[in-house]
Amino acid sequence: MRGAAMRPVSLTLRSTLLFALVASLVLSAVGVWLYGEMAQQLARRSEYQVIGRAQYFRHLLADNFPLPKLSQNPGLFENMMGNERDVIRFRLHQGATLINVNPSHLVLPPVEALPADRPLALSAVRATVTPDGVPVRYLTADVRLADGQVVEITAAHLMVNEQHLLAAFRWRLVAAVLGAFALIALLGYLVLRRGLRPLRRMAREMAAIHPASLSHRLSEQDAPPELRQMTHAFNAMLDRLAEGYQRLTQFSADLAHEIRTPVNALMGHCQVALYQTRSAAEYETLLANNMEELERISRMVENILFLARASDAQAGVKPVPLSLSQEAQRICDYFEGVAAERDMTLSCRGAAQITADALMVQRALSNLVANAIRYGEPASEVTLSIEPQAGGVALHVDNRGAPIPEAQQAKLFDRFYRADAARSDGAANGLGLAIVRAIMDLHQGRVTPDCTLPGRVRFTLWFPT
Repeated sequence: MRGAAMRPVSLTLRSTLLFALVASLVLSAVGVWLYGEMAQQLARRSEYQVIGRAQYFRHLLADNFPLPKLSQNPGLFENMMGNERDVIRFRLHQGATLINVNPSHLVLPPVEALPADRPLALSAVRATVTPDGVPVRYLTADVRLADGQVVEITAAHLMVNEQHLLAAFRWRLVAAVLGAFALIALLGYLVLRRGLRPLRRMAREMAAIHPASLSHRLSEQDAPPELRQMTHAFNAMLDRLAEGYQRLTQFSADLAHEIRTPVNALMGHCQVALYQTRSAAEYETLLANNMEELERISRMVENILFLARASDAQAGVKPVPLSLSQEAQRICDYFEGVAAERDMTLSCRGAAQITADALMVQRALSNLVANAIRYGEPASEVTLSIEPQAGGVALHVDNRGAPIPEAQQAKLFDRFYRADAARSDGAANGLGLAIVRAIMDLHQGRVTPDCTLPGRVRFTLWFPT
């Protein structure tokens, strides 16, 4: 139940709701603005109505209208009111009230009357609110009669009808926004669902890809520009996966082949030994031979583990300042006895400082020097030369021998690859140069072969500084 409740919302539904919400907020903002404008215009209209009414009575009284007749016909003025609750009041200046039409018995706040010689303007209109919340617009102005008397006119308009109109408009506005939200959500869902068809098609194509069909690529035909970049990136990722899967498959086959050889040798030795009773010396010889095969398997497993760990970026790198000349000399001293067996000599030239993992640098140099001794011509010299360069330091390992064909140079650093399988002894397992490249990758450096020098083979380690 909890898993069903926490199910993520689809992108189509989420985008539809967000789009409808944004559109509704915009419509609501426009509606609120229109409502405010309408309320303001109705209030302004009421103010003009009050001014017009006061101005009419000013002209009426100033035009020789008999004052006694004013108090004798209050009904006449009640009929002139446009609203049953509107107020009109006439009274003598600082005197008695002549007419007071005020059905709601509204008490207006006192305000100074506008002098008779001043024209009526919007600034003269005042605002208040009845106890039941109805807005009121009113003004008080004086008018001078023909006999010189001053009558104070108070006109007020209660915005009852305007309030009813605004309430009706408000509810219609709310209904319109809700209806617009539902309509926009429905139309947005249909539009988004249609617009996301290329994405669903891409998902179906992705679902059809599995290890047996890594050669399949997503089609960029008819894809929207927004999806072409993702399609291109996904196809590039498939290229890398296919290449890695192919290399992994080849590596697995090579690994099985390499391990099968010593295992078969061990089984053959044991079967021969068990075929008949042997002497203690023969059993010792058998154990010694088996020990050599086991050591070979152990070295192979160690190298494979190192390559696996080297894939974890900077996992095992401990860089320290190193004197590259001292490390090269240390390797020459170590391999001096091995080189002497083939009547070969080792020499070092140059000096430079680098920052690298000492054990890894020693291992890379050891593999290159071991290969140089193994495949170099007898009675020749293996040279380690250090050459500072722009942005880094190059260490060259040169030996005299037959050049490596250019077609094979690209495969030299593949795992279990041997350029000359016929000359490989049991100690070589085709992982040495792969380890060298892994070490240089960990140091952001590179290793490159060079067979352009006459009669010489050169491998270069380049370290950044």
